[in-house]
Amino acid sequence: MSAAESDAVRDELPADLDAAGFVGPYQFPDNSRRRIPGIIYLALAAACLALYVLFDDDVVVINEGFAWAALVLAVVGVVSITSGWRMHVDEKQALVAAQQAVGFPVGHASAQQVWHGVRSRPTWRVLCYSAEEPPRRRGLVLVDAVDGRVVEHLVEDNPESSIATAASGTAGASRDAAPGPG
Repeated sequence: MSAAESDAVRDELPADLDAAGFVGPYQFPDNSRRRIPGIIYLALAAACLALYVLFDDDVVVINEGFAWAALVLAVVGVVSITSGWRMHVDEKQALVAAQQAVGFPVGHASAQQVWHGVRSRPTWRVLCYSAEEPPRRRGLVLVDAVDGRVVEHLVEDNPESSIATAASGTAGASRDAAPGPG
């Protein structure tokens, strides 16, 4: 491979998704962009249906398949448009909602955008740990990214902190209680 071929750009992220050169707070892409392909699917469905209605008997290559293609494209277009939720809750607001839901002071936390349900409603999955070192409690909270309601939450004692405490406690106990030879 020549130097010119290795320097060629083969694939490139769109500017709004390339976080490498971005300075400042990261903005998650809005799911409402799904509406654009939905409109394209509906336009293709209308074109297929128009071709089927206008030229069904006259042209050999236009047959009942065009009607079925129009139906499938219309269904996919409607699903794409109705799944194009506009996000009104960002990750900071989701972290606040998660702290209110878990009921303990939060130390470390992280938010991840996921999709929930058949129509792919955007949801924030927030994992949070209590403020103690090591954290004694942890919680997992799903916050709806459209209206900010808490979809579900789980709070439990942090098993990692009990393992660390037990390990330090049993290590000392096992040294003291270890049977000697004989």
